[in-house]
Amino acid sequence: MTMSLRNSLLFFVLFAVAAGAGSQSLVAPGSTLAREQKSIFPEAYFTDYLRTAAERNSRQLYWAASETEANAEAPIESILLNNDILAFYGHPNSRNMGILGRYTKDELNQRLTTLAAEYKAAGGRNVIKAFYIIFGTVWPAGEIGIIGEALLTEYIEYALKNDMLVFIDHQIGKYTPAEALRRMLPWLRYPNVHLALDPEWRTTKPMVEIGSVTAAEINDVQRIMENYMIENNIPGERLLVIHQFNWVMISNRERVLANFSKVRLVHCADGFGTPAEKRDSYAYNARATNMPIKAFKLFYNFEIPGAGYDRPLLTPKEVFALEPRPYLVMYQ
Repeated sequence: MTMSLRNSLLFFVLFAVAAGAGSQSLVAPGSTLAREQKSIFPEAYFTDYLRTAAERNSRQLYWAASETEANAEAPIESILLNNDILAFYGHPNSRNMGILGRYTKDELNQRLTTLAAEYKAAGGRNVIKAFYIIFGTVWPAGEIGIIGEALLTEYIEYALKNDMLVFIDHQIGKYTPAEALRRMLPWLRYPNVHLALDPEWRTTKPMVEIGSVTAAEINDVQRIMENYMIENNIPGERLLVIHQFNWVMISNRERVLANFSKVRLVHCADGFGTPAEKRDSYAYNARATNMPIKAFKLFYNFEIPGAGYDRPLLTPKEVFALEPRPYLVMYQ
């Protein structure tokens, strides 16, 4: 058997598994295709199969290949295909902005490991740990304070050494989503870094009014992010998380696209409250079926005056019972 044919057979198996082929036969007995197969040289058939499978997979939710990867015939799998993501949210320099600022990196990692075991037991999938770091913090009048480069690098490199992801989240403020996103794009040079935007803080009156973005702006930032990845030959896909807990936060929500090949849009249900309030908020986000990949945020009670929290926290089993099931879960 030639090397080319062996490679074709190997990739046929890989694609069949990746596509979730669970039936006894890929082709129905007696079908036209089944009869035609007998007269087609096997290598030509598998080459055709690979081409059509690649085209089909490139349109699926969890698959994207760069030109370099496609030329190398390397199968690509999204981190979301077989994994859930569990993240701790906050700012390293603030105890009041989330759990991330309350513990050392090692302590956060240990706590994530313990919590990940609970989610693994509840969901049965592998759980990848992550730091979810506030990259741009909104200030009065919508100005933005950017996290120090040395500090962010420290957390990213720690995460790399410990098989963790890092999400960097921009609160936008008085700037456009595109301007906010472009400030974060260079950090994609790290293979474990993903991006997030929080429309709540896209305002010049933080803590007074709830900010918002439009569907067109969300589509625009995805296009900018994908073009940057292509131009800089960044392989695979990266996640872009958009937060929402109130209807005003995303206008024309039904027009948001989620079909970019290298950017995987994640729609996160934000906001604190009772279990009933949390489920209602998630159900509202679930109605946006044009953004099929969902995330869920929970809030610890650190007894901070005036700060909201969940009353009580949903358990991992309750989180995974949400419909549709969230792929990314974060704790603030």
